[in-house]
Amino acid sequence: MCLEAIPPPPASVTRRGVLAGAAALAGTAALSGTATAASPSADPARGGGTPAGGDLVIRGGTLLDPATGEVTENAVVVITGGTVRAAGRAGTVAVPPGTPVLDAHGQWVLPGLVDAHIHLSTAAEARSALHQGATSARSGSTTFFQDIAVRELARHSPALAPRLTAAGVFVTPDLGDTVLADPDLTPLARLKDGVRSAEALRRVVEVNLARGADVIKTRVNERAGLPEQDPLAQVYSREQLAEIVSAARRRGKGVLCHSYSERGCHDAVTAGIRSLEHGVFVGERTLREMRRRDTYFTPTLTAIAGLAESADPVLAERGRAYLPVLKRAVLAAHELGVPLAAGTDSSGGTVRPIGREVELMRAAGLPALDALRTATTGAARLLGTERTVGRLARGFAGDAILVAGDPLSDLTILKHPTRVIRAGVPV
Repeated sequence: MCLEAIPPPPASVTRRGVLAGAAALAGTAALSGTATAASPSADPARGGGTPAGGDLVIRGGTLLDPATGEVTENAVVVITGGTVRAAGRAGTVAVPPGTPVLDAHGQWVLPGLVDAHIHLSTAAEARSALHQGATSARSGSTTFFQDIAVRELARHSPALAPRLTAAGVFVTPDLGDTVLADPDLTPLARLKDGVRSAEALRRVVEVNLARGADVIKTRVNERAGLPEQDPLAQVYSREQLAEIVSAARRRGKGVLCHSYSERGCHDAVTAGIRSLEHGVFVGERTLREMRRRDTYFTPTLTAIAGLAESADPVLAERGRAYLPVLKRAVLAAHELGVPLAAGTDSSGGTVRPIGREVELMRAAGLPALDALRTATTGAARLLGTERTVGRLARGFAGDAILVAGDPLSDLTILKHPTRVIRAGVPV
């Protein structure tokens, strides 16, 4: 069945957008009561979309730069208006008088971490991710555009959410109740075979982009986290995936693709996706193609390890079988030069620490510094924020975490940051 041509919905704020935002922000009033009095807010005179930011000096800790591996003892980081203005050894950095000071003596200071695959549908989930050190994130899609509202929450109130790259709704054959997320999606409910035709695929992409999505999320295989589904069953062909990629590229957007099977991974990569998600059975030929195309690999080791701990015997066996295969794929990707990004695939109200993903990257065989880069400089490059996220250097975002020891000696401490700073605001 063909769909009638529709003009792209308006990109400006609409009543639908306001309702989606209200759904995502439900309960925020209770959370906002926990924000400190020093937390800044957006200045209405500069427009509601202007990001907020605070002033802060982090003094006395050991600063680690993931880009270079350089370690600076007794360091000072000066954050003004949410942006790093200077960073270096004490005595070499001018500290503006009157700026609040955070004492970091005895602790290590790192840039905030990046979770490159997470599902944030509520304000509570966003706050939980932030408290666990994820000061930036990329959405793996939501059901009703909640991630777009979470992104705006993060811009106005840095202490409540990570800065977020939003994916909107999933481009998948069976949208389910997601057809109710926007009136422009409802005609898809009458399609006998679901979202499979070129017209239907383009419509979901176009509605996503009109609603403000930064990236597009799709799939090539069924889910591993549902016992009744076969993760190796392919749901879209290379040609269908290429249609999704083409529709996104016309608006300058990339595509992340949920994938498991060897063939599915290869079809997704050769269709032109920006990042391969999960990718348990990705083959060497596909990894070489990813290196050639600069396609990222986001293995979500944390999610696969979580399956092994499931009470469901099918899922537990699946996790136990998949995790060692995925670890080998991660190490092979690293050795071939495929860019890697850390992502927890947290969803459903359970937010896992991004530090766990870094720990598993190390367990897969990556050197400690390279494992850390998957959640800092590497992930920032995937998100297109490599000039502002992933380091604590002049001009970068004032996002930081403090940890109780040397992370390069013990990456497990990243799961329990002692302090989190977002845009110069202590969380």
